[in-house]
Amino acid sequence: MIFDYKYKGNSKVATDANSVGMQFAPDVQRDPTFFVGKLHKKLAFREAISALHDVVVSDLRFVPKDREAYMQWLKEQESIWLSDYIAENQVEATRERIAQIKEELQAVYKEKDKILGPFNKAKKAYFDYLYQKDRDAWFVLDPVITVHPDEVFFECFSQDESSYGKLSCNYNVFTQIDTFACGTTNIDYSQSLYNEFQKIRDYKETSFAIDPSGFETRTTNEEEYKEVKIDLPDSWVRGFLQVSSAMTLPAVTFDLHPQDMYLLCSYLRRFKEQKGPRALRFILKPGQPVQVLFEPWHEIFTFYRSPYTGSQEQTIRIWGRRRLHILERLLPIASRFTVHLLGNGLPSFFIAHLGDMTFTLGLSGWTANDWSQSGNFDLMAPRTTVDQKTQEQIFNTLKKDWLGTSDAIAKHLGLTTDVVASSLAAYTQAGRVIYDLHKGVYRVRELSQEPLPMTSLRFASEQEEKANRLLQEQPFSVKAEVKDAVLHLAAKIKDQRTTFQTEAQIDKDNRMISGSCSCNYFLNNGLRKGPCEHLLALRMEMNRN
Repeated sequence: MIFDYKYKGNSKVATDANSVGMQFAPDVQRDPTFFVGKLHKKLAFREAISALHDVVVSDLRFVPKDREAYMQWLKEQESIWLSDYIAENQVEATRERIAQIKEELQAVYKEKDKILGPFNKAKKAYFDYLYQKDRDAWFVLDPVITVHPDEVFFECFSQDESSYGKLSCNYNVFTQIDTFACGTTNIDYSQSLYNEFQKIRDYKETSFAIDPSGFETRTTNEEEYKEVKIDLPDSWVRGFLQVSSAMTLPAVTFDLHPQDMYLLCSYLRRFKEQKGPRALRFILKPGQPVQVLFEPWHEIFTFYRSPYTGSQEQTIRIWGRRRLHILERLLPIASRFTVHLLGNGLPSFFIAHLGDMTFTLGLSGWTANDWSQSGNFDLMAPRTTVDQKTQEQIFNTLKKDWLGTSDAIAKHLGLTTDVVASSLAAYTQAGRVIYDLHKGVYRVRELSQEPLPMTSLRFASEQEEKANRLLQEQPFSVKAEVKDAVLHLAAKIKDQRTTFQTEAQIDKDNRMISGSCSCNYFLNNGLRKGPCEHLLALRMEMNRN
């Protein structure tokens, strides 16, 4: 997927003895989006933006050891070992000749190292340079900055596409706001810019600007503009869409005291497991402190500062726990952490409350299970057929104020909540709307200037394609029953020569909260990789009737 960007110069941070000036260069090809103000919470902002950087550079994928040098040495030794073997079985004259050849070989090897030494050194420096250049390439869309009437927020994705970060700053973070225009833009960002952030100090006046000047002189001085063309993987875009969809799903929520989060991260720092399982078990009992069990040591921590206020006793297990180290830098400035757990092996969200800022860390089910490949959470979101005109009416109503709840929009337009929720879910999946997990509102956030190619993104799920095929080829009837405000669906679905017993539970917001199926896909994965094709077909058939 090709993205074109055009920046007026580079983002930069100018520092002197008394002031710091942060100036981000936005993409001038997008609708004018800018913000100019002066920071009030300087140190808190420095730590928060640095934690966002930690998300960007995070890459916990397994990297095998580099054995190239060893294999090269092994190749050189092979001839020596072969000569030793032959020498043991030959006469003395042959042994002397081999010894002479070995000395000559050693001389050749030394000469080779002497001649190729500068080349190898230059090659290493070259690849180090390429690594730095490639690393900066990951920053082209990181972060995405959105300006709204009540806040400015940054979003980013990790290199391994398993971690998502969002930093929201309301306008109390600034002592002075000169001008702003709402919208979403991409900024020119690099490793050197992060290094400059570390120079922010509380005693220095710090200005913050998403530069508006690039939009004023777009037709002149074209040589001042820097154009960038990026072939961005579909997985990056799809991952962003899945994060927003996962945020709308029902979750178990509780708060952790910063000291408890420190103890959790500290224990993981002090001990490293040599073998699995490598999970955290959150033991939640109503009215009692939250407990965390560390596997494989089975060490249990009781967080007395963090009571669980939920109504149901349960234990939830999550993996990829070392990604929580991203939050360590926020511990001194956080008042509390709100945890949202979707279920065993499902995504989790950790929200750090930083006064007038919030930092959201979204983690996929486990590190290797990135957001784009194995989490079809958009398929579990509200799904009701809504005509195009009504969808556009709902989106325009949201865009008028830039943010809002589905209930408020439904009341304003005289529509039902499930119709509004399904329409907003569709815009979320199209990259035009994001769900704010902290405030519980939908926000306009258009990920790209041009509409995303949803034909290539929408059918990334093999299960949904199979579900469409099932509805066309194998008709079936659905049994529906409402119990305790939850819609229970059941059907026997024939897929080729096998009939599967499929059941799903849909809440009053039209979200799938649980389900079961006798197919191999569900038995192996549950809902950790999204619903199977039979659960999807069951729900789609119910919506058609």
